[in-house]
Amino acid sequence: MKVFSFEKLEVWQESTKLVKQIYNITNSFPQEEKFGLTSQMRRSSISIASNLAEGTSRKTARDKAHFSTIAFSSAMELLNQLIISKELNFVTEESYILLRKKLEKITNMLNALRNYQLKDK
Repeated sequence: MKVFSFEKLEVWQESTKLVKQIYNITNSFPQEEKFGLTSQMRRSSISIASNLAEGTSRKTARDKAHFSTIAFSSAMELLNQLIISKELNFVTEESYILLRKKLEKITNMLNALRNYQLKDK
């Protein structure tokens, strides 16, 4: 089976792990949040990985970097939702810190990838 280039990216691998963590943590959210915060957080986390995958199919470095930027924006959206979830006591302080550190690692990797993509070659 062919392995696509996005599957080799460490940042994509880390972002798919994050998706699993977000799904697990949002399972404990109140039922009335199913179509609110739960759905938004899941979609934001998936968007990070999906935009990385889509970006690798683009031809120009600028297009690739554009999708890395969108992935970064989705990570910021997820961070915002995570902060709100903590404020609403939907996540523990421990879970919040763990997920925030994971997001920080991913955003650093996204910045490095974007900078690499925009380098003159």
